[in-house]
Amino acid sequence: MYKLLLSLIIGFLSFDSYAQQLTLQQKLQSNLPLQTQFQVLLSQSRSQDTDFKLIRKSNIEIIQKNVADSITKYTKEIASLKSNSSSSVQQLQSLKDSVQMLSENLQVEQQKTDSISFLGMDFAKPTYHTLVWSIIGVLGLGFIIVLASFRKAKIDAVEHQKTAEEAQNEFQAHKKKALETEQKLKRQLLDEQMKRES
Repeated sequence: MYKLLLSLIIGFLSFDSYAQQLTLQQKLQSNLPLQTQFQVLLSQSRSQDTDFKLIRKSNIEIIQKNVADSITKYTKEIASLKSNSSSSVQQLQSLKDSVQMLSENLQVEQQKTDSISFLGMDFAKPTYHTLVWSIIGVLGLGFIIVLASFRKAKIDAVEHQKTAEEAQNEFQAHKKKALETEQKLKRQLLDEQMKRES
């Protein structure tokens, strides 16, 4: 009976130990962070001495596998981040180049819009406006001078026409007087000749 009791206690303890081991392995195989897995392993392992713990080889292998998986996962994440970083750097450089090119194009277009081609020469807009208004002013002044000259010529023509008409009228009047005087003189001559003959 004593042996039976002892074998029952040993069986119970080994079953209890086996149940704890499954629980510990299940905990180690879960997705807990590595730090937590190490703490669980240390807390549930047996102490042989104050400085030493007895850890089953299978538990060490589970932790080793978890650490290797985590390292692989973090290596992939680092590689992905580096790839993203390099593509981001390339995109940034591409965007900088694009901005530089757009800035240069903008300057060229601003120079084109700030200058006007006139008679085959490029002029700044203020210079062009000054030149155009000067030409308009000179043409306007020339027009006013031509208009004034035309008006003066018309006035002179009208005045000359009046003078010519007056001279014509005076000539006609003088001609008429001269004709009358001639006729008068002819009559007087005829009268005198008739007096002499008579």
